Amino acid sequence: MSLQMVTVSNNIALIQPGFSLMNFDGQVFFFGQKGWPKRSCPTGVFHLEVNHNHIKLKPTIFSKDSCYLPPLRYPATCTFKGSLESEKHQYIIHGGKTPNNELSDKIYVMSVVSKNKKVTFRCMEKDLVGDVPEARYGHSINVVYSRGKSMGVLFGGRSYMPSTHRTTEKWNSVADCLPHVFLVDFEFGCATSYILPELQDGLSFHVSIAKNDTIYILGGHSLANNIRPANLYRIRVDLPLGSPAVNCTVLPGGISVSSAILTQISNDEFVIVGGYQLENQKRMICNIISLEENKIEIREMETPDWTPDIKHSKIWFGSNMGNGTVFLGIPGDNKQVVSEAFYFYTLKCAEDNTNEEQTTFTNSQTSTEDPGDSTPFEDSEEFCFSAEANSFDGDDEFDTYNEDDEEDESETGYWITCCPTCDVDINTWVPFYSTELNKPAMIYCSHGDGHWVHAQCMDLAERTLIHLSAGSNKYYCNEHVEIARALHTPQRVLPLKKPPMKSLHKKGSGKILTPAKKSFLRRLFD
Repeated sequence: MSLQMVTVSNNIALIQPGFSLMNFDGQVFFFGQKGWPKRSCPTGVFHLEVNHNHIKLKPTIFSKDSCYLPPLRYPATCTFKGSLESEKHQYIIHGGKTPNNELSDKIYVMSVVSKNKKVTFRCMEKDLVGDVPEARYGHSINVVYSRGKSMGVLFGGRSYMPSTHRTTEKWNSVADCLPHVFLVDFEFGCATSYILPELQDGLSFHVSIAKNDTIYILGGHSLANNIRPANLYRIRVDLPLGSPAVNCTVLPGGISVSSAILTQISNDEFVIVGGYQLENQKRMICNIISLEENKIEIREMETPDWTPDIKHSKIWFGSNMGNGTVFLGIPGDNKQVVSEAFYFYTLKCAEDNTNEEQTTFTNSQTSTEDPGDSTPFEDSEEFCFSAEANSFDGDDEFDTYNEDDEEDESETGYWITCCPTCDVDINTWVPFYSTELNKPAMIYCSHGDGHWVHAQCMDLAERTLIHLSAGSNKYYCNEHVEIARALHTPQRVLPLKKPPMKSLHKKGSGKILTPAKKSFLRRLFD
């Protein structure tokens, strides 16, 4: 295992705890940025390019038939291989937190359309019917293959308290989701919930590994009991022609860990890196997991040569880059005069020749087999030790995003009260403009330090909104437009009245009277 420090040359402020990495044919992509996407990359998905220990985030684009994908922290992700050639490598994304701390209950399917100068993705939203899982984060989703069919398996996570129990003081309080197992059919969009007697307590930020028709669940954190039990469950899914059969078995030899990162180093071997074993204690040891003929073996492996910064940091986070490599981050040293928000490392858990064999094997898989799938998580509650686990609101010192070259929308969000007459409500809002999807259109007012307002509250016509968005002219909201006119429009100055200059020599009328006219005037006045 080799640990190497890397530097991020651009957009380093976008990387935050809770991000995800996706590996498409050896290319790694970053998802889950801090704040809402900017004009430079409206998709919020970046190509993570690594070159000589330097990382550069390059924007990607979406195809025209794609849906909107918000940046999500702590979602559940997994790979999925469809039956068509265009669906041979896809990513499933479910749940997660938006920059406004809203929980998502939507499921998205990501696939690569083309790889030109910029990678083009197609993002499609799947509508679910039946027992639809509630909005959550910190859960797992995997794909199992049985009898030539595939099925998604969703388990665990946390969600907000029911609306009837939420108060102002505990508005962002979360609770464990019920320990139900959901089977999701990605082809028909059907979801079915199963209650298994072996699963009694809710879990989140656990490790899940899928192999063919079996899923192994390790560790996790129970918020209700505030413990990290040494769990090891085996969930097997049989997909006959009729109804699916789901059974669970409790296995011995589990480990106590939460928020760990899992990476695959060979066909049947995985490595667990990072995580926590106590609320304020990182888990510095690593484990190797071997899967052979429906058996699982967990053993300790050689510990990496951790740097002093990693050893003394209270928190760490990261994600799986694929091919046996893990991307890690720790907070920067605030004692320094000039300090980065985070320091980043790459940990290679496999040799290069092993990675090549694994890549070859993975690419040769058919749609009925899965060489292994994993979902890494980071426990957001464990990233903020000063806050209680059941009252975490997700806003800590790392949530301040500040780009010098672009306006900051993350501080305000879309659901602000932009003006005294603002009536945009997250619970009742419906799209007004044709360009809106699931967020109201906003426009930047250039008065003073600047602020965002809703275009609908400003009574802007759609043609005017598009014109202002496409151009570079400054806009002033209804409240500040008169002030802007007074500042930028000079007052009209009346021209000075100049008195006419008198002639020095008095001139005659210039009219010549003939003798006939003189005679007429005499008779007229006589």
